[in-house]
Amino acid sequence: MLKQIIEGLHVSKIDGLARTFTRLGWTGFWLQLVLGSIPVVLMLYVFAFSGNLSGPRAGLQIVEYLSMANLLVLLFTTIWFYRYTGLAKTFENPSTRPTESAVLGTVWTGLVASSLGILFSMLVMLIEVGQLLFYFLAAPQGGIPAIQTTTGAAASWVSAVDLVSLMSLLMTLAAEVIALVLGLWLMFRTTQTAGEFPKSV
Repeated sequence: MLKQIIEGLHVSKIDGLARTFTRLGWTGFWLQLVLGSIPVVLMLYVFAFSGNLSGPRAGLQIVEYLSMANLLVLLFTTIWFYRYTGLAKTFENPSTRPTESAVLGTVWTGLVASSLGILFSMLVMLIEVGQLLFYFLAAPQGGIPAIQTTTGAAASWVSAVDLVSLMSLLMTLAAEVIALVLGLWLMFRTTQTAGEFPKSV
């Protein structure tokens, strides 16, 4: 009887971990999908009303590469969180249950990807804000007029596209921070059930 109670506790720990992986996997997937699609909607809105996405000033080439890498990392982490829901289904059957090291490796991969996304977002934001600060410091002390009356020096204008770009970066950063927090929670829950997984061969 004691053996059945102990086995019941073990099963409930694994079942609880499976529910956590399912719940946090779907939560992370949908939050990243929503927060990742907001920048796309913003850019489409700007493009529909202005006709271009670049704005009046040209940015640094490295910013474009980092932004693309950031979006790819966000896409990867979104797919990875969907993968967590599939991993949770393998916990149900003891014969298909992965080892603890395999589960921890999967969670670590998501954590590293989220950290890379945060790093890319922060680098791009620092470069963009630094560039905007340079333009504002180069402007007269009265600031930049709300309505540009001259066509000269258009490269120094700060436009709505610049602010939409920063908003997009902020949304992407928020999605990656959420992914990191949820991944850390999954790591914590996985280490709590240490010893419940089959031993690796």
